Amino acid sequence: MSIPCRFAARSCARTLRTRAAMRPSMAFAQRRHESTEAAVSTSPKIATIVDQISQLTLLETADLVASLKSRLNIPDLPVGGFAAAPAAAPAAVEEADEPAPAAQEKSLFSIKLTAFDAGSKPKVIKEVKNLLGLSLVDSKKFVESVPKMMKESVPKDEAEKIMAAMKELGATVVME
Repeated sequence: MSIPCRFAARSCARTLRTRAAMRPSMAFAQRRHESTEAAVSTSPKIATIVDQISQLTLLETADLVASLKSRLNIPDLPVGGFAAAPAAAPAAVEEADEPAPAAQEKSLFSIKLTAFDAGSKPKVIKEVKNLLGLSLVDSKKFVESVPKMMKESVPKDEAEKIMAAMKELGATVVME
């Protein structure tokens, strides 16, 4: 919750600075705001709620959001996940009702370089360079900063090939 609050604080500060710089044209902006406000017809109840919310401080707004989420059972969504979440929500509810399938076999794996022999370091660096498409300098830095994730979401047969090649060179690789 701290990241969105910081973003909101910066956004508010930026808005206040721009409004202070544009004081002469504020009369036009106020007239424009009032004209759009008159065009939209809302119930008086909603208008008073909007007025009350607009007068809250940033901390009070954050408390309001947290209490609404808990009261309405709204899950926290990651930033950028707003468009995909509503389409996925009904499927998630349906899956929760069904029992979990019995231990599905994992098809995608992550490969992690955990250690290597000091004598085989140059060979390991070259292999990492070829596998990951890094420059020689970047692959050297990669190998020197072990343990480190080499690849993610790799099919099982490809992961086994990479593990075999790295083990031949004297590196210790783990498939997760």
